[in-house]
Amino acid sequence: MNRAMLVGRLTRDPELRTTQTGMNVARFTIAVSQPFTNKNGERGADFINCSAWGKQAENISKYCHKGSLVSAEGRIRTSSYDAQDGTKRYVTEVVCDSVTFLSSKSDSANQNGGFSSEEASFNAEGAMNSMETTDLSEDPFKSFGEEITLSSDDLPF
Repeated sequence: MNRAMLVGRLTRDPELRTTQTGMNVARFTIAVSQPFTNKNGERGADFINCSAWGKQAENISKYCHKGSLVSAEGRIRTSSYDAQDGTKRYVTEVVCDSVTFLSSKSDSANQNGGFSSEEASFNAEGAMNSMETTDLSEDPFKSFGEEITLSSDDLPF
């Protein structure tokens, strides 16, 4: 199975291009924090190249910019090409099926790093996914039914 899931910040504004066949592609890089620190107590980052296609590419180009906090899910693709100097170059990137915008435009500009109430998610076709929120100030199960009391004798383990 070839799946990659990333959460991080864009290192630069997405680059939107159109192929010869008229398909839009956005290329961007996500900085993902490493889960460990070095001997100086500093946390490093991995810089992951990504691409998105079609309407999703347009949405990323329109709504994201350097510093935007995003979640991306897709597959890892490797390819190679011959450079102008005759050397063979290898490229590894995540081709995104889904990108979720985790920060608002103002959060990205300020680099607060927190989640925003303006979260948006777009699938591979570029359609916005609805993100439901739940008010947890009240018990969400209060009208679920009658309370059941179990003793340890009722449990099979």
